[in-house]
Amino acid sequence: MKTQAIRTAGIGSALLAGLLTLQAHAGDLVYEPINPSFGGDPFTGSYLLGKAQAQDTNTDPNSRRSEPLSSTARLVQSLESRLISQLISDVGSGDVGEGSFDSDEFGVVVRDEGGQLTVRVVDKLTGDVTNINVGGLFNP
Repeated sequence: MKTQAIRTAGIGSALLAGLLTLQAHAGDLVYEPINPSFGGDPFTGSYLLGKAQAQDTNTDPNSRRSEPLSSTARLVQSLESRLISQLISDVGSGDVGEGSFDSDEFGVVVRDEGGQLTVRVVDKLTGDVTNINVGGLFNP
């Protein structure tokens, strides 16, 4: 039994020594990026973005949830936009020297100051005032 253990150990050692002397063959390791930001195929960009957005479950706690506008609110918004556009056009063309538009949320005053169009917007909810000066676009 002792002889058999020595013989098995000898065979194992010989086998191990034989394996260590064999040459190892390996191929080159080549890095190929997938992300187009790092040199990958540009056609995979939309696929990767879609996968990322599908997995995104985070929500911004500070974002405003917007509800669709009613048809009346859309009509009012469209009319306000059209009236302000007409007001700026009239003052800019010289038909009127000054004009204003007032709503529940804001007030707009448009004035021609010697060839420079000045638009003053007052936010009634916050009290913020924005002045926009445009020169050289209209002839007085």
